[in-house]
Amino acid sequence: MDKGLIHAYYGSKGDQTSLAIGEAISCASKGQSVIMIQFLKGKDEEQIRFIQQLEPDVKLFRFEKSNSSFEELSSEKKQEEEQNIKNGLNFAKKVLSTKECSLLILDGILDLLEHHIILSADVIAIVDSKGEDVEIIMTGSNIQEELIPYVEDAVQMQSIDYRFL
Repeated sequence: MDKGLIHAYYGSKGDQTSLAIGEAISCASKGQSVIMIQFLKGKDEEQIRFIQQLEPDVKLFRFEKSNSSFEELSSEKKQEEEQNIKNGLNFAKKVLSTKECSLLILDGILDLLEHHIILSADVIAIVDSKGEDVEIIMTGSNIQEELIPYVEDAVQMQSIDYRFL
């Protein structure tokens, strides 16, 4: 990974997180610190346990409290989770301002835009607070057009079934 880049991994398949974890392992193997903040991920205990094995080099944070998917929550619970998500975004800004890591992974942040939980301006504010020696990886299903000028490296992932070609 190049110094200070902003990466976006997006697509329909859902392997964006796996790619981001691979980058986290690569970065950590070079002695650099990684912080991963996950949004809208539910409680995938297997994935959580795996990432926790990488501590202290890779630190995982989740601010949401519900075990259910965001779409299934009542309006009241959605409001609570939206506040938890905003706490996660504020934590991301703090991580960047204190230069706590070499790589910050905002896993699922692009999906927050799809669910209208945050605005592109919120993501841009985080990106703008990044120093030169910190890289950011953003993941999700789609990338908003407003974010494209801020991204130096974008990977669109898709599944291809070669049996039907």
